[in-house]
Amino acid sequence: MNRTDRLYALVEELRARAPRRVSARELAARYEVSVRTVERDIGALQQAGVPIFADVGRTGGYTLDPSRTLPPVNFTPAEAVAIAIMLGRAGGTPFSRAARTALHKILTAMPAADGATARDLAGRIRFLADPSRGEPASVPAVLEEAMAARRVVRLVYVDKAGAETERDVEPVAFSGGSAGWYLIGWCRLRGTFRVFRTDRVRRAALLDETAPERRVEDFDEEPRDYVMRPLEFL
Repeated sequence: MNRTDRLYALVEELRARAPRRVSARELAARYEVSVRTVERDIGALQQAGVPIFADVGRTGGYTLDPSRTLPPVNFTPAEAVAIAIMLGRAGGTPFSRAARTALHKILTAMPAADGATARDLAGRIRFLADPSRGEPASVPAVLEEAMAARRVVRLVYVDKAGAETERDVEPVAFSGGSAGWYLIGWCRLRGTFRVFRTDRVRRAALLDETAPERRVEDFDEEPRDYVMRPLEFL
């Protein structure tokens, strides 16, 4: 796990356990780093404005400001497993890392008995997979952050002919299907909307600039054999 991913994971771990405190030693063991590394990471997060509080002493530890966390939600074991089934199919999709932390939050908030029942039920669920296809390529975390924060991202991209270009892109939407996942964005190199296969992104870096508002409905180059459906919260 690189440092950026670890910083995100630390925040989500503290958020999931809040208001309980977590010691630096526990966090170090979980992420397989030294206690000193955890202390440096926590310090960096605090300097960035993350509301992490620390108590010293044998019973001390780190916690997030309770006002920045959600109260526990009462999921039944069956509901938790239903969510886990959907998240189990999130591999290779945008925000798949967030899917794992979301499931961890659910299990952490559940009463111990319900959590044990959910884990037992989950142990009786099996996915069928084609071993010849391997794991789906994951969407780069930088692209997820660019979309969530509406930030311009600089891509080094390889097209289907193997040509490599560098371009600044304003992220507009993710689109996915059986063939994989794509970033729809306004390409400043071409001055128009472009679709980028996320597995062809060789490097990506966030820029300091906020991307202007653009509507995915203005993108009119979707394949005629397909219809893009928006993700809906029911």
